[in-house]
Amino acid sequence: METKDILQKVRKIEIKTRRLSDHIFSGEYHTSFKGKGMSFAEVRQYQYGDDIRAIDWNVTARYNEPYIKVFEEERELTLMLMVDISGSQNFGSSAQFKNDIVTEIAATLAFSATTNNDKIGLILFSDQIELFIPPKKGKSHVLRIIRELIQFEPKSNKTNISQALEYLSKVMKKKAIVFMISDFQSQDYEKTLKIVAKRHDITGIRIYDEREKEMPNVGLVLMQDAETGEEILVNTNDKEVRLGYAKHFDEMEKYFKNIFTKSGAGTINSSVNESYVKKLLAYFKAR
Repeated sequence: METKDILQKVRKIEIKTRRLSDHIFSGEYHTSFKGKGMSFAEVRQYQYGDDIRAIDWNVTARYNEPYIKVFEEERELTLMLMVDISGSQNFGSSAQFKNDIVTEIAATLAFSATTNNDKIGLILFSDQIELFIPPKKGKSHVLRIIRELIQFEPKSNKTNISQALEYLSKVMKKKAIVFMISDFQSQDYEKTLKIVAKRHDITGIRIYDEREKEMPNVGLVLMQDAETGEEILVNTNDKEVRLGYAKHFDEMEKYFKNIFTKSGAGTINSSVNESYVKKLLAYFKAR
């Protein structure tokens, strides 16, 4: 992809996701993810309806009328985006591939965080750490993240979720808000996730395509594993083959939900054809 095309795509994603974050998600994001505590800001005159427990009695005695202490939230939060860029993300049976939706979700979350003056960092992973961008604030930083999500070419097509979580633990010593976005096509991360979830507020966003859920009956088809490159001729007329395909999908989905829930982490499950906007809003409101 040429530089001009990349910049146009970045701009297009910025316009769409910035609008979402400004008008829909920033408030929900702020409410869902609280800061470290409250710090004293100022005193002001008591108004009807104020909590009497906030009255500053020393100032009240000095001015002979009630004053209350005003506190503000200490945010200084860090959002870490962990994005799977393995070969299976380059799949799509409709207008968009999985990685297109993943980029939009990551951009929306990043702009929501920057609206609340939080830092944003990025980890791109396959079965290795492909790229790490340390957390920083600001719009230009978010645009760099979007650019990398669009143009970065991974060295590997395989996936290792456990390794990515281990890397997160090494580079992020302080508590962070973590969104891991993947199709979660593996079952190797239970132990690592439990350790990471004790320190960080982590949410798994599982993105899938409907064709991964159910195999159509279209006769003999040459299929290729996106992560290993292996090709195999599959008889989709065979009912047992289609049932086995669907069973594998269900097993991966159940594992994802069970392991994240047991670890105290959040989950969002969405197909490429569903509205990720509605999914994110429902998740934020439920927290």
